[in-house]
Amino acid sequence: MVANSITPTVFAFACALVACAAILLLLLKTGLAWRLATDIPNERSLHERPTPRVGGWGVVAVTVIGLAITAPRMWAITLATLSLAAVSQIDDRRGLSARVRFAAHVGAVAAVMIAYPATLPWWMLAALALFLVWLVNLYNFMDGADGLAGGMAFFGFGGYAVAALTNSPPTPELALACAAMAGAAAGFLLFNFHPARIFLGDIGSIPLGFLAGVVGYWGWRTGAWPIWFPAMAFAPFIADASATLLRRLARGEKFWQAHREHYYQRMVRSGLGHARTAIFWYVLMLIGIMLAVWALAQPAVAQWTVVAAWAVVLMLVGMAIDVRWRRFQSAGQARG
Repeated sequence: MVANSITPTVFAFACALVACAAILLLLLKTGLAWRLATDIPNERSLHERPTPRVGGWGVVAVTVIGLAITAPRMWAITLATLSLAAVSQIDDRRGLSARVRFAAHVGAVAAVMIAYPATLPWWMLAALALFLVWLVNLYNFMDGADGLAGGMAFFGFGGYAVAALTNSPPTPELALACAAMAGAAAGFLLFNFHPARIFLGDIGSIPLGFLAGVVGYWGWRTGAWPIWFPAMAFAPFIADASATLLRRLARGEKFWQAHREHYYQRMVRSGLGHARTAIFWYVLMLIGIMLAVWALAQPAVAQWTVVAAWAVVLMLVGMAIDVRWRRFQSAGQARG
């Protein structure tokens, strides 16, 4: 069964990659990318030149078509993704208030959870919904360095596809859908790895964060994987954004405002640069996904032991980055 599903899964990945790359190349060659939305660098940016932020026009378009073809039962997820992309494009072009954006995120998550209800106590459903809304936003927060968000989507959805294929029994429909998402992310990454020629924009980062959460929810609800698996698949993203959020809240700062305090931003600013920072996060995410897929075949106690151990590893990585950042600041002050 698994062998029979590998070929169509690889085909779905390849088709999505080519389609996304073709759309983005067309936008760049025609100049339409610049007219749709352009990122202008400011004092909080890690970039120095204006860059089109329309990657989502390729990623979301291909993902939505892929979902409609490979996973028609996910119709509510497909429609919610489209609605978020539309709201996010308006935000990219004209700007929307935080309240309007948040309402759209909550509405999309609520729609999916109502369309595909889970049998859980109300307080657990509320906590799960809050986590899914957080995933929508954290992906946007983590889209600030060349190749980072695109690479995380490639590895994360690729991990989903592998898990759906290797699960007993396999879930071919879910594997195909996730392979298409990973392929779309790979097509975008061709233009986004350093030096980036195009950015995701909110039209890309918001739907991708939403899909990371709700597809994980779908997979858990249908028995493709345990509830911890989606969190571990995207654990580096979740850990960075969550730790940064807690730090800013502790200082009484407005966490939704742009800043340069994420761990990946500190790595870029302290001299590692965009490419090496992205590769570091790729390796970290790949190791986590490999451990997660391996743990799926282990007893529940072993699974949760792996999850706890990986959380400790990520905490140690964060501490090491903090140490490097303090040394960098001290060296700068000494030179000053």
